[in-house]
Amino acid sequence: MTDHPSPKLDGAPQNHRTIDRVTRILEEVVYNPGMTFVELVRALDAPKSSVHGFVRGLLAAGWVYEDNHRFYLGPALYGLTLASGGFRAGMVTDNDVAALYEAAGVTVFLGVQAGDHLIYVSEFGADRLAGFAARNNIRRTMLGTAGGKAILAALPAAQRDAYLRRRNPDESGLVDQFLAEYEDIRRTRIARNTLHGGTRFAIATVVSGQSGEPVAEVTLVGPSTEMLPREEQLADLLLGHVDSWRRRAPGSAKKQGRATGR
Repeated sequence: MTDHPSPKLDGAPQNHRTIDRVTRILEEVVYNPGMTFVELVRALDAPKSSVHGFVRGLLAAGWVYEDNHRFYLGPALYGLTLASGGFRAGMVTDNDVAALYEAAGVTVFLGVQAGDHLIYVSEFGADRLAGFAARNNIRRTMLGTAGGKAILAALPAAQRDAYLRRRNPDESGLVDQFLAEYEDIRRTRIARNTLHGGTRFAIATVVSGQSGEPVAEVTLVGPSTEMLPREEQLADLLLGHVDSWRRRAPGSAKKQGRATGR
């Protein structure tokens, strides 16, 4: 029996129809728990037979489970998330996000990087415009969001440069804008963004893992007329909450002791 070398994965990542449809099913179930099969077919705009095969495979692997002909996210995804050792259980809870919302008085999003995109995994707030946009555009561009720019600025240089080199020509303006903002984001730990024709303003920072790597981001977003006069106050509030979450994370006190020589 002869071993054949694995193909090299050179160049930029490429979309694959099967992978795209499987991930789309997972994303739809995450953001719309309790979807029916007919609703999934309509959302994917794909043949019923194709969607049926993907769903059966996801059910068998534990990525999705079915209850009364409705689909929900299965236990396998949670298991992998915990096993990865990055975004640990308890690092950021729904109560943490809710407490930040109560203190800030503006909508709070918790997001994670997924490939070249940002996906929001938790939301608290009453800004209907921002919430509607997030739920109807699950994958957001990193350069087009405050949270995405915060994560990019915190990445190792090699990863960040590789991401920027992969951008299409129509994103060159966003690349230039990020590079102009980069030093300020690194210095202040705060990234900013305006959206919806300037009617909304957002600030974001990263949640770091035990090794200092960015594992998530937290964004505050609201009407510009409310956010801009309070920008400095909200930035301090955001950093204070996020820093308290990291200090609470398992092993952080021990790591801090080593870093300070205590």
